[in-house]
Amino acid sequence: MSAQAIAVYWCETDSPVGRLLLAGRADALQRVHFQAGPRPLRALPGWRHHPGAFAAALAQLREYFAGERRSFQLSLAPAGTPFQQAVWSALRAIPYGETVSYGELALQLGRPGSARAVGLANGTNPLPIIVPCHRVIGADGSLTGFGGGLGIKRALLSLEGAACVADLFTGREPCAAGGRR
Repeated sequence: MSAQAIAVYWCETDSPVGRLLLAGRADALQRVHFQAGPRPLRALPGWRHHPGAFAAALAQLREYFAGERRSFQLSLAPAGTPFQQAVWSALRAIPYGETVSYGELALQLGRPGSARAVGLANGTNPLPIIVPCHRVIGADGSLTGFGGGLGIKRALLSLEGAACVADLFTGREPCAAGGRR
């Protein structure tokens, strides 16, 4: 295998939800990371700074944040177990502006009773926004964990017009999964 085939490229970009780091191969995006959180990601030794490698991803993210894009058409290569891959694939099927609970996602995967495992896989999603893990909420309609923080999850759902933008701390009535304004 040549060094070109295994090269990892990276860049950072500003977004309405804070600075994002993108990383991946020349042929596929592998990671989107929220840099404003408690654990910003630093480029690993050997990674090459090359914003041009992410032209399509950067353009599609701009379109998404401008409200002009509802899904992403990018080559993706997230690393994960077969179960994680199945969960991440199911996340991509959740329509823009809609939400599902962890339990509903487990049922869709044919794994009733595995809501917690789905939640763990959701939490390890290396491609947030692109693979919309923010569209998964608690069974009671509350916003629950998100790698970028609940404020960013709320902002993404609000951008998409999702009805559920409450969380456990607002005192507002939560909405049901599947909600849309």
